[in-house]
Amino acid sequence: MADQFEEKKLEERILLIKRVTKKITGGSHITFVALVAVGDRKGKVGVGMGKGREVPQAIRKAFTKAQKKMIKIPVYKGTIPHEIFLKYKAGVVFLKPAPEGTGLKVGSVIRTIFDLAGVYNVSGKIIGSRNQIVNTHLIMKAIGMLKDRTLSVTAGAQNS
Repeated sequence: MADQFEEKKLEERILLIKRVTKKITGGSHITFVALVAVGDRKGKVGVGMGKGREVPQAIRKAFTKAQKKMIKIPVYKGTIPHEIFLKYKAGVVFLKPAPEGTGLKVGSVIRTIFDLAGVYNVSGKIIGSRNQIVNTHLIMKAIGMLKDRTLSVTAGAQNS
């Protein structure tokens, strides 16, 4: 019974805070956009974006959205189960598993997302886009396409 009410131990990292200005008749209207990643270091990670008139309000909204959009990453021996190549908008990502002790040989927001998810050995590259928002959505889409290695091995054994 106590396990049901136990609060999730989630760690959050702010990936991006942007100040957005809109010109209106009375002057300019300033808002903030926050991009936040949330993870439990046990294979679950989520990303959310929030807008608000102040930075803390935007971060709070982004954190709530990230919690709702959490997905499970199949982790195999501290790395991802297989290679993945994906194109999304202007960005292209290539990720491949790395042996134990390699570390996160990736850049930008990928490092933060995999660190929060509890994946510690991955090699990869993002090509074509430097936009952190697009790259974040690209990585989350790629993570969602990963297949669990144990399921594919057992499925192959049943087909034989």
